[in-house]
Amino acid sequence: MKPHHLPILIALLFFAFTAKGQDAQADKEFHLKATMLGYFAEDGTRNPTLRAMKGQTVRITITNGETMTHDVAMEKLGVKSETIFDKGMSTSLTFVAVEDDVYYCTIPGHRLAGMVGDFEILEEGETEEVPGGMLPMKDGVPLNFNFEKGSLENWTAEGEAFQDPLIHSDPSPLHGEEGPIFFEGESFLSSGGLKNYQLTGTLVSEPFEVTAPFAAFRVSGGALVDTRVELVLAGTDEVIFKSTGQGRATLQPVVADLTPFLGKEIQIRIIDNETGISQIPYIQDDLWAHINFDDFRFYPSRPNFPNELDQEDIIVLPPLDPVLNAGLSGVEAAKAMTPPPGFKVALAASEPEIIRPISFTIDARNRLWVVEGHTYPVPAPEGEGRDRVLIFEDTDGDGTLDSRKVFAEGLNLVSGIEVGMGGVWLGAAPYLLFIPIDYETDKPAGPAQKLLDGWGTQDTHEVLNNLRWGPDGWLYGTHGVFTHSNVGKPGALDSERTKINAGVWRYHPTRHEFEVFAEGSSNPWGIDFNSYGHSFITVCVIPHLYYVVQGARYQRQAGKHFNPYTFDDIKTIGDHVHWLGDRGPHAGNFRSAAAGGGHAHAGAMIYLGGENWPEEYRNAIFMNNINGARLNIDLLEKSGSGYIGGHHEDFMAMNDSWSQWLNFKYDASGSVFAIDWYDKNQCHSPNPEVHDKSLGRIFKISHENDQIVQANLYDASDLELAHYQTHDNEWYARQSRMILQERGASRKSRKALKAILADDPDITHQLRALWTLHAVEGLDEEEMVELLSNSNEYISSWAIQLLAEEKSVSSQTLAKFAEMAKGDQSAMVRLYLVSAMLRLEPSQRWEVLSALSQRAEDATDHNLPLMLWYALEPMTDLDAARALALAENSKIPILLQYTMDKLGEKNVSAAESGTVHH
Repeated sequence: MKPHHLPILIALLFFAFTAKGQDAQADKEFHLKATMLGYFAEDGTRNPTLRAMKGQTVRITITNGETMTHDVAMEKLGVKSETIFDKGMSTSLTFVAVEDDVYYCTIPGHRLAGMVGDFEILEEGETEEVPGGMLPMKDGVPLNFNFEKGSLENWTAEGEAFQDPLIHSDPSPLHGEEGPIFFEGESFLSSGGLKNYQLTGTLVSEPFEVTAPFAAFRVSGGALVDTRVELVLAGTDEVIFKSTGQGRATLQPVVADLTPFLGKEIQIRIIDNETGISQIPYIQDDLWAHINFDDFRFYPSRPNFPNELDQEDIIVLPPLDPVLNAGLSGVEAAKAMTPPPGFKVALAASEPEIIRPISFTIDARNRLWVVEGHTYPVPAPEGEGRDRVLIFEDTDGDGTLDSRKVFAEGLNLVSGIEVGMGGVWLGAAPYLLFIPIDYETDKPAGPAQKLLDGWGTQDTHEVLNNLRWGPDGWLYGTHGVFTHSNVGKPGALDSERTKINAGVWRYHPTRHEFEVFAEGSSNPWGIDFNSYGHSFITVCVIPHLYYVVQGARYQRQAGKHFNPYTFDDIKTIGDHVHWLGDRGPHAGNFRSAAAGGGHAHAGAMIYLGGENWPEEYRNAIFMNNINGARLNIDLLEKSGSGYIGGHHEDFMAMNDSWSQWLNFKYDASGSVFAIDWYDKNQCHSPNPEVHDKSLGRIFKISHENDQIVQANLYDASDLELAHYQTHDNEWYARQSRMILQERGASRKSRKALKAILADDPDITHQLRALWTLHAVEGLDEEEMVELLSNSNEYISSWAIQLLAEEKSVSSQTLAKFAEMAKGDQSAMVRLYLVSAMLRLEPSQRWEVLSALSQRAEDATDHNLPLMLWYALEPMTDLDAARALALAENSKIPILLQYTMDKLGEKNVSAAESGTVHH
């Protein structure tokens, strides 16, 4: 190791040790719970202002409230705690108070999400004590607004919730381990707590005069519209102030400015109209359907409580969304939907012609291939599956799928389908299957071939699913987090297999290669590509939308990444979620229509079906919100190296609680077909008896400008297929690319494609030509390298990915990559460069990563810092000293932080020098 590296390594290792704060004596200690919502004090304060006298030794201890990466740092002092990963882990940061400062979480994106608070120096003589308030008086006697009389004197109760509401101990017998409550005096009031949440009622105080400009009271419980405390003008029922809890048991003060009402009489009204009882069998009751209250007092000036409940921090959940319909016929279900003006929804097929449609695709003849999932949710013994593949077609152009054929039966746990390259591709855990097609009979041309096995079935709604041809000629699919697969060719050794338990995978149809494209997420049940070939997935439970980059690692719902030195992962691109509240995604279900409906999503369609639909929908991503029974839309806006997903008004509501659209795709006309599982049970259950076994629908969404199209691209010549890359409907481009890949493409068609790539003014047409040429092996390395100098960032970035496809590049290409890393002005190009580095041997990455690490403008990019770390991390095993030097000189701060974290965990000491071998 070079001598000038030793001081920083020794200093950082020393700081990593002392930041634990185990030895220093603290004058002032703060204990906070760390979550993505913020740092919470024991008294319930979110991001409390921490105060100490100048010169005091301060210790901040954080405990992880979730399974996620967190730390705490001081902005001006530049000191940081260790990083904690698992729920319940703690770490401390000890420092001397010098000046006002900010404490925050350094993990990318966490500060922006709300993990930040103020640290203030107390002036001489300044205290943190809150002046005492006065109980309201009536006839010279204090009113019983703190319940210290042990009764409900001065109050009138209605309903069951306030028949025996006073609690005298902390922790509370009605709140269990959710305390401490932090109530004042001997008693506080609850409308039932977590144990009797189903009780409802109202408690109203006697009228009393407002004798001070400010009032405060303590409140906790549900952040629900019908669990609240109101101040009302006596005799008028006019509400002048109100507050709910925020989904915690700890009582926090809220302050009301009553200046306009001085001298008037008001009343306190405590309301609990929420039973919390779920009417949906697989959704738990809401235990927070109660309200807690204590200690109403007047104050001559505005009191400042350190743990005041800020009304802006509360997301109040509305009443349950109204369920308009359930159990409708197919025709009635179509009529109940409310699409935008100019659109209509028609029933294309329904039971008994289609039952339990779980996946589908549209072929180059504009026909629907639909899987009936009769085996789900329990896999059948080998050879006893009951799933089948049906072929539907609208032969007369009236919008109804009047032709129905059975292609194959006796299949087992099929969850994904794609058609092309001479056959049908099926995800049917534990296998990826291929069934060749006899196009004369629409029957199998031979038995099903097991291309891959080892796909897990631990959670049968998180198996491999949603097969879709990518722009590059690979077959893509998704996979859930609670199923653990070890994928390889039948008979492959464990060393020849690839593990996946969340993410996106792909399989090459002619080279028969399998690889994980990107890791992470939850249970993705939808993937699609935009005009520029960029892939996006929709997921459940965690935030719903991700831009998927080759080699990336994304936020996981559960479990850990396979690489223990991942340290952090890339978060959602969505600037919103589709649930409400801060008590997790499930709490917002069925109350979140205004936000989008709930946390569970199925399907992904980026609409590129032509110019008949309004422009606002082009390149927007559609997803079905299962809990909300509505089609959500996110708008994909380019930002930095990637995208931001902004909320668009929902496309439509199905207005039917049994609706369960699992996927939707546009056809040759630009209209959209959708499959509907249609089941009153909206959630996966391993018990097959909770799922309906007789229902299923296919719907068609059409715009008034859509025209019925009969198409069979297999009848087109190679040259015609090449020219379809310029069609305004992406269906033609994708299907033509797949057929040319299957045929091999003629010399004329390749020439036409190269002309489009070189001369077409539309960049999306150029990209389509590039992808098709790659799929048919129509470009050599020299031509691809030439594209690296293309002035358009989409062309040059795709050239990078395609050149790195074989996981090795020539020295000339690598030198060009390094040149681009130093000078290219596109963050997208730099993202593709680091993605390519992840495919190359670590020994080939040094020059490119060194250059990329100097791009200070990427330090706050959504993707690049972590992608750079994923690429650098294995290089620390190759040469620890060189990797440390790269990180030390980097303009991307987390590279040094994570390099030190890894070297520390691997016990690489400062005394070691040269290459570290393993």
